[in-house]
Amino acid sequence: MSDSRYQVDVSVVTHYLADQSQPEHDRFAFAYTITVKNNGQLAAKLLSRHWVITDGDGHVEEVRGEGVVGQKPLIAVGESHTYTSGTVMTTKVGTMQGTYEMVADDGKHFAAIIKPFRLAVPGALH
Repeated sequence: MSDSRYQVDVSVVTHYLADQSQPEHDRFAFAYTITVKNNGQLAAKLLSRHWVITDGDGHVEEVRGEGVVGQKPLIAVGESHTYTSGTVMTTKVGTMQGTYEMVADDGKHFAAIIKPFRLAVPGALH
């Protein structure tokens, strides 16, 4: 969004969860830690999420829901909210991307973009 009042940036760190995966059954578990930072000029509340998850075979799954891990955090200007969640895929490599629906203190709804990020078993990519 070009309006600097509503500037929320999202960063992601991913981890392969070998202990929760079963490669012999095409089950690959991943955790992702998200930091949602409010770089805007107004406090903003995270209302909902929309994920687009694409596995290595090109199959797409969309997930929508309220909040994140049971929370709808209000993020003050200059502050951030960090949480960890996870997903299971049937391939060693995939991507996730999406949006958070936010509402600023002035009542304006806007989207915080979650840029595509890769989920990959270590060594799966050259």
